[in-house]
Formats: sequence, C-alpha cells, structure tokens
Amino acid sequence: MQIVHHARELHRPERRACLAIGVFDGVHLGHQEVLHQTLRHAAEESSLAVAVTFDRHPSTIVAPTRVPPLIYPLSKRLRVIETLGLQAVLVIRFDAEFSRQSGESFIENLAADFGALGSICVGEDFSFGHQRSGNLSLLQTLGARLNFTAFGLPPVLLEGTPVSSTRIRDLIRHGDLQAARAMLGREYCLAGQVLRGNRLGTRMGFPTANLDVRGLILPPNGVYAVRVGVAGTGHQAVMNIGCRPTLGDQAPGIHAEVHLLDFKGDLYDQELEITFRSRLRDEQKFADLGSLQSQIRADVLLARSRLETT
Repeated sequence: MQIVHHARELHRPERRACLAIGVFDGVHLGHQEVLHQTLRHAAEESSLAVAVTFDRHPSTIVAPTRVPPLIYPLSKRLRVIETLGLQAVLVIRFDAEFSRQSGESFIENLAADFGALGSICVGEDFSFGHQRSGNLSLLQTLGARLNFTAFGLPPVLLEGTPVSSTRIRDLIRHGDLQAARAMLGREYCLAGQVLRGNRLGTRMGFPTANLDVRGLILPPNGVYAVRVGVAGTGHQAVMNIGCRPTLGDQAPGIHAEVHLLDFKGDLYDQELEITFRSRLRDEQKFADLGSLQSQIRADVLLARSRLETT
C-alpha cells in the first residue's frame, strides 16, 4: 500500500480514484464498511481505491479543548487499513490553513489533484470543511457536477447499538475490552513507541519499556498480563498502567510500562502493540521499593500462569 501526502505522488497511469474519507480512528466495523464500499466500486470501475485521512484529529486544530483521546495512533491506523486491501492512503496534514477550507473547496481540490474521481464514500453523518460546511448532501451535489458517485453509509449496528469511535473509547476506558473487540472487528490493542525512561525497572531486575501513550485512550489503571508484538514477533509480558504511586511525584502523570518476559534487547524507539489477556490487580502504593519488587515477582509468576491459558 502506498502512503502519500499529496495525490500527485500516486503512481496511477490514467486511472480514476475512488475515495473513502474519514478520520478512521479504530478502523472499526463502520469504517470498514466505508472502506469496503470504496474497494467494491473501485473494482467495478477499474479505479484506484484510496483512503483519505488526516495526520491528527481535526479537533486538535478546530476545537483543542475537546480533542478526544484516540484509539490508535496514525501508524496503527495505517497498518490496519493496509490489511483491508486499499491500494493507497492519502494522509493530509490538518493544520490551521487547511481547516479554513470550505467543504466545497476541499472536494474540488481533491478532484483537481486526483485528476478524475470515480466515487467518494463517507459515513452518512460525516461532516467536513470549515465550520462543518460539507455533508453528504453537498457531496451528492458536487458529484453530479464533477462526475463522481457519492456514497453515504448508515452506521453499522451491533446488537442494536451503533458502532462508533466514541462508544469504543468509552468501552476501553471502563475496561470492557471484549465489547470493544466486537465493535473493532479485531482484538483491541494499545500501540505506542518506546521512550527512554529512568531505568529504575532495570535496576530492580525488571526492565520495562515505557510507551508513549500521549493522546491515546487507555484501559483502567492496573496491572495486566499481556502479549506484546514487536517487529513481527510476539512476547509474553506484564504491563502496568497508572501513576506509579510508590515512586511519588518523580514523573507525574499516567504511565504505561511493560516488562517483556524472557527478553533481552533494545526496544527504544520501536513501536509495540499490546493486547490485553488478563487483569491481575489494581495499582497500589507500597511502603518501599523492596515491597514493590516482591510484588512484581508475584505479578510475573501470575502472568505466566494466566498467559499459558489465554
């Protein structure tokens, strides 16, 4: 799959493009329907199937006090989209200048940049452009003028409930990862790049990878038995999500730290994908580091046992 930042970068000899437009956070069942419709129409028209998304959530620019925590970072979104068979993804830089485009200008510019469009598919409630000036009705009007088909798909229902990124975030926040999995259409995973920490875990005999989870939705604080994917290889691990109360305020905020069992190597700057298998306990404050170290040993033993059966 080709990833580009401008339509002119695409290699497509004289082919029209069928576009799926959205933020696609989580690439859940509803998003998948939009992407699959684009794939179907592209196949019918012998056109190129392209997902159009943004490098950040639009609210980061247009409503910075209301930015939702994301399910996936951009890198994970792109990996999932690739598995669905899209031939290309256009990642648009969503900055202040871009946010001032009207909905009409946004679509007209896409049509001009791609040369010719076969279709545009969105969720039926999708809005776009400055002050949400674009919607499905506008897409249909522009489609008639610019010679493309506009598709607006209704929400996918799961047990009578609409599948949405907002609903999935709420499920993750409350620890209902099985329900989140059903709406995602795959196991929920937490993806983040490994940051350099203070190496306290290494000094305690349990080296941990500290994940960059800024801006991401997280499961409830606590200790978990997890599986970790790194560079195509899977590992058993123990993960702690929380504020590390035993360490005081040395590094305030929420941390996501994972100790890979039976692993030696450098993980810095690599992106890990964490899938949750079992919640072991709540996060708690210990009297001293020795007590914390003893509890981590017990956590590792329990995690091994749980991971053997899940």
